[in-house]
Amino acid sequence: MPLTDITIDDIESLAVGAWVLGTGGGGSPYLGLLNMRALYKEGYRVQLMPASELADDDWVAAVSNMGAPLVGQERLTDSRTIARAVDLMERHTRYRFRGIMALEIGGGNSIQPLMAAAHLKRPVIDSDMMGRAYPEAQMTSVAVGDLMPCPLTTVDVRGLESVVEKVPTWKWMERVSRKICVEYGSIASTCKAPRTGAEVKKWGIHGTTTKAIAIGHAVREAQRRHEDPIAAILAVEPGKLLYKGKVVDVERRATEGFLRGRTRFDGMDEWRGSSMEINFQNEWIVAWLDGKPIAMSPDLICVLDSVSGEAVGTETIRYGQRVTVIALPPPPVFLSPKGLQHVGPRAFAYDIEFKSVFA
Repeated sequence: MPLTDITIDDIESLAVGAWVLGTGGGGSPYLGLLNMRALYKEGYRVQLMPASELADDDWVAAVSNMGAPLVGQERLTDSRTIARAVDLMERHTRYRFRGIMALEIGGGNSIQPLMAAAHLKRPVIDSDMMGRAYPEAQMTSVAVGDLMPCPLTTVDVRGLESVVEKVPTWKWMERVSRKICVEYGSIASTCKAPRTGAEVKKWGIHGTTTKAIAIGHAVREAQRRHEDPIAAILAVEPGKLLYKGKVVDVERRATEGFLRGRTRFDGMDEWRGSSMEINFQNEWIVAWLDGKPIAMSPDLICVLDSVSGEAVGTETIRYGQRVTVIALPPPPVFLSPKGLQHVGPRAFAYDIEFKSVFA
């Protein structure tokens, strides 16, 4: 079975590339990266496996942190916590997982499966269920596919453990698990509903770990050569440049297990005299240019540091930063009418008809 070794250099690139794909959310990859550096120094190793190599009756664990990204910066965790969520799911279901995959490739959640895999000695599946980061449980490809939303395990660093055995819908899973997460302090490690190999092959968004590594490698190589890192991203991904500006206002609040708010920018270079505002719910959701919506979910809105090319998260963006805003195309599953019901602007309570910047 073709397994590829993931080097520490790959993980350094993954942290950069997944932060870009996180569209402002998914949690900062930095803490996960520190965990992986420590694990590799101790001799742990992780391998990557394509979803196509799964048997139909294999079982796969899907993992992520859940909660408000700002809280994740304040309440540090370690790699054993996410491994405990997977172990709890194995004990509860009596399945032995063939591999571990990311719920979302965006941000720090891209590194969660690597941390679990290192401890549990399983491969990481080169797929996820979002192709980016989204804030809610029903905003996944498997929810669009009407797959079972349960069970779910939730753990935290203090030893708390919960199992949600049965819910009728994905939105109920979001409601119930979010309440648990808030009680935990608005950050928790989770193992989502187990998926069969057949389900992963049909509904997974494939090659996303490799994709994030490629984006991160392009950024790091451009930095090393003192070249334009944003141009390097757009050379490996079919994206579109939307705006350059300076952060002039940030409004955010942690509420109901989410980080919500808006950021306003004043234009620079060819955008001088124009203002942009981006609303967020953990992730960047809708971008407004001079009061008109120009980019929105499911298109990926990526706010990048104009010098380094690295992503800026909704929890870390601050007054005075010089940023470049780009859009990247979404996975096709979210462009279907049903996909838009799950992740289009109306799913976030914006009364806007979806229009892609790539239309």
